[in-house]
Amino acid sequence: MKILVVDDEPDVQALFEQRFRREIRNGEFQFSFAFSGEEAIGYLEGHASEVVMILSDINMPGMSGIELLKSIRKDHPMAPPIVMMITAYGDTDNYDQAMKFGADDFLTKPVNFTELKQKLQERYEG
Repeated sequence: MKILVVDDEPDVQALFEQRFRREIRNGEFQFSFAFSGEEAIGYLEGHASEVVMILSDINMPGMSGIELLKSIRKDHPMAPPIVMMITAYGDTDNYDQAMKFGADDFLTKPVNFTELKQKLQERYEG
């Protein structure tokens, strides 16, 4: 399963690669990383059919995760990837906006990797 992680924090890539190293080695998950909403859009233009899931931070400079979500739902309606939004702020406003624009799930930081791994494996096996 190909997963695009979108977050403006550069250490997120190392964290995901470390937490999921067994799944990556086993070929269950393949991660790509974008460090802005704009970079994610560019990536999707060339790889839309490959990406099965997007994990996106909400609060990023430039294009926010909510704006990215709106763009994904508008520009990729035929094969919409599963989109999970991630935020450091578990407030109802962000949650409501994410769900309104078509998010499939919502996680708060710090990410509970045990819970995330379980959700990803359910999607992978399902």
